[in-house]
Amino acid sequence: MNMIELNGLSVSHRQGYELRKVVHEVSLTVQAGECFGLVGPSGCGKSSLLWVMAGLNPHWEGRMRLAEHQAQPGKAFTGTLRREVQMVFQDPYASLHPRHRLRRTLAEPLKLFGFDNIDDRIQQGFRHVGLDPAMADRYPHQLSGGQRQRVAIVRALLLQPKILLLDEPTSALDMSVQAEVLNLLNDLKRQDNLTMVLVSHDPDVIDHMCDHAVHMDAGRIVR
Repeated sequence: MNMIELNGLSVSHRQGYELRKVVHEVSLTVQAGECFGLVGPSGCGKSSLLWVMAGLNPHWEGRMRLAEHQAQPGKAFTGTLRREVQMVFQDPYASLHPRHRLRRTLAEPLKLFGFDNIDDRIQQGFRHVGLDPAMADRYPHQLSGGQRQRVAIVRALLLQPKILLLDEPTSALDMSVQAEVLNLLNDLKRQDNLTMVLVSHDPDVIDHMCDHAVHMDAGRIVR
């Protein structure tokens, strides 16, 4: 089953009062349980494509089907689609409030979607990624870079998504920690039957993680 289907998808960024097209007519499919890679140089459009798939940029055209939901250009993701597609950012601070304890940050989306047993879910999530659940009462600055990225992964997985989008998730980490996080993601993919899309400029990371990959340049798939 295809978990992701993009057909002729183009992406624009707003610049002042105008829109500038940065991704041009991309078509691809990703099967359920697969890790799919987008590789290419900085500025090639791979992260712009990922942000549209996460529902973070409404300025797109074409067709996009995610987790059996047809997304609509110009409209925010809502309901089940919003929960079933989650993203892990390059900088974990993008999803962890610097002035809130981790427990509060992680609990808020669970409350929003009506989950019960929230503290138990957070403790289980920490164990799932090899962290001490007691860390939930710390602030982000009290953790190492690798620990913060693991917490960002917990934040995404707590909502039980079908699709996990990864935007250079280890590029800010040193090599030993990078390997730990990548191996963790591989383990979680198998355990939870996740479908992943991984953006990276590093072909070695793509080779280690991905079942299939495409190269992007100047906003287009080139091979």
